[in-house]
Amino acid sequence: MISVARRNPIRRGRLVAPQIYFDLRERIVSVALVPGELLSEVRIAQDYGVSRTPVREAFKRLEEERLLDVVPKVGSFVARIDLDAVRDSQFIRETLECRIVELAAARIRPAQRAQLVAVLARQNGAVEDNDSAAFFRADENMHELLAKIAGHARIWDVIHEAKAQLDRLRRLALIDPERQRKRFLEHRAIVERVCAGDGSGAAEAMREHLGAILRAIDGVARNNEHFFDGLRPAK
Repeated sequence: MISVARRNPIRRGRLVAPQIYFDLRERIVSVALVPGELLSEVRIAQDYGVSRTPVREAFKRLEEERLLDVVPKVGSFVARIDLDAVRDSQFIRETLECRIVELAAARIRPAQRAQLVAVLARQNGAVEDNDSAAFFRADENMHELLAKIAGHARIWDVIHEAKAQLDRLRRLALIDPERQRKRFLEHRAIVERVCAGDGSGAAEAMREHLGAILRAIDGVARNNEHFFDGLRPAK
């Protein structure tokens, strides 16, 4: 059982349960809280300086998202990563994001090209520093920016909500510096095509990028079998 040190103090007048939920969700998705970890309502309430009621509400939301397993009379555990859910979220991403980059290539403006180049520079810096957390943030920034350029910023909210299980796997994968570098090169190919106004080329590059993530799933899962459900037998 771990102690969850609060990342931000609870402030009077704020909605306490949502803040605790978002803090814990981020720690689960980032794999700072690992699958199978026991979480204590009492300890978390003490760490945040609140009653158990908002912690219980946060736990309920996390359970609904299948990020927490609550076992009556036993305890609450960080859920294992569901590989079927990972594959479903990957399907959602490919379906939506290939269309997003087609539209982005048709609508991009000079200032937005500069924004994409700046995001790529941050990714490259993270690769050079072997900072997987910084790379992940810049990765997310790029995909969100592409949705905005395409004129569908809210679609990113849909994608983000759907990919929690996938993000847990991505965070594990990005620990490997070589995977970071490969993802960066794939991102660069996408951005180059979007900036050139090549919609079909951008969609092809995005499909290749997302396919590379999908192909990495089994390898990452087999190296961390105790974190996963739904691992398919090796061929």
